[in-house]
Amino acid sequence: MTQTRESIARDFDRISRFPDDPWDHNRLYHRRLWRRLPARLGPVLEIGCGTGEITAALAARAEQVLALDLSPEMLAASRARCGSASNVDLVLADALVHPLPAAHFDLVVSVATLHHLPLGPILARARDALRPGGRLWVLDVTRDETPFELARSACAFPLNVLGRLYTTRRMRPPPEVRAAWEAHGATDHYLAIGEVRRTARALLPGAQVKRLFFWRYELFWVKPVSS
Repeated sequence: MTQTRESIARDFDRISRFPDDPWDHNRLYHRRLWRRLPARLGPVLEIGCGTGEITAALAARAEQVLALDLSPEMLAASRARCGSASNVDLVLADALVHPLPAAHFDLVVSVATLHHLPLGPILARARDALRPGGRLWVLDVTRDETPFELARSACAFPLNVLGRLYTTRRMRPPPEVRAAWEAHGATDHYLAIGEVRRTARALLPGAQVKRLFFWRYELFWVKPVSS
């Protein structure tokens, strides 16, 4: 089965009905984003805002946050989390086609979303939307390809179980949560880190791409300032 815009929206409408998972691999790496940012930001673009955890945090330091997502129910959760913040614009939209101003944003950020999109085109859109000196930060899922990566994942599995036990007092998420994520994951496609590096460096000279421990990668890039 192939993912479509509609199937992704349906999957995440379903997932949004469950509470946020306290043991979330993405959340483990959020602090890497905050370390890379100044105390205050101008306009920010978030691609795939989900339930709005990062959106709300960005709103506290940004002039304006434009947050895009395909799932109406995820956007409803984001709206509830952001409360009355007047500087957050939550939009039901496909980031590949939604109109974006050129050279406008101080930051483009995306967490666990770009694997749903063709990487080259969405990175090009993010690049063009950033002002000179603006930052791009991506956290996403990657698949193992090399023996070293497979060995690292083998080490990560028991630590993942221990982390979940410590955080949630459960070895696994509840059955209904597992079923929702497994149904979505059946159509997911993750790039190997080598593919991410080649694509990023072709479009974003000097981009940093790092493989992280729990099946994630980080991409960070600062758009050059023309001399």
